Amino acid sequence: MNDESAAPGAPTPTGIDTSVSHVARIWNYWLGGRDNYPVDRQVGDEILRILPEVADLARASRAFLVRAVTHLARDAGARQFLDIGTGLPTANNTHEIAQAVAPESRIVYVDNDPLVLVHANALLTGTAEGATDYVDADLRDPAAILEKAADTLDMSRPVVLLLMGIVEFVTDDAEAQAVVEHLTGALPSGSHVVFYDGTAVIHPERSAEVAAAWNSTGNAPLVLRSPERMAGFFTGLELLEPGLVPLNRWRPGPVEVGADRDVDAYCAVARVP
Repeated sequence: MNDESAAPGAPTPTGIDTSVSHVARIWNYWLGGRDNYPVDRQVGDEILRILPEVADLARASRAFLVRAVTHLARDAGARQFLDIGTGLPTANNTHEIAQAVAPESRIVYVDNDPLVLVHANALLTGTAEGATDYVDADLRDPAAILEKAADTLDMSRPVVLLLMGIVEFVTDDAEAQAVVEHLTGALPSGSHVVFYDGTAVIHPERSAEVAAAWNSTGNAPLVLRSPERMAGFFTGLELLEPGLVPLNRWRPGPVEVGADRDVDAYCAVARVP
């Protein structure tokens, strides 16, 4: 919560360390949210100083989420969504996008940030016909995620798994591959995976500097993988056109001024055969 708008003397929610920046709160800051602290804005501004294009990336990631979820709900008939690493609620959350197309959609959000848990009630506001739920869990424990998600989702029917800018925080390649394979291996035929992570392809030196700055100050280290390395996460899956591409290149709508500039993050949507 932004201390500039909080009531004087308002207590900090239990478990939240306001002296260490957190990726969910920095992302919230970049997207114009109010759920962040001075340390988050300080680190966020330092990253923007190094790589101003990060602001474009934040907006492009949300636009990709809207396009991908809308397509899957409207054109692929998806009605179940498992969103891991959802972060703080802003505009166009997964349940809002899906339920706008199909009110009966069921969504489970997964995160392990105490501040996200504080705001879980905001995430849980969905349609009467559908369902929204929140699971407090870590990506590194996929078995626990799947077990808890099954309380809301029918895991014998197709599910959309969303891994939006989260796998990069599992820095060991073998562990990241194992986690993704565990999750995708549990999905029935007809399910989909929506994925993106940061890269250092377009601005290699400055992106590497940003990663180093984050890793020296943030709550969790990250790694910027190459698109070639990311492609391994889709082994055995069917990539939808146009494949693994920069965020803004995945089935863009009418191009706005400046929206056609590639950002340093790659994304894909894949189907489980």
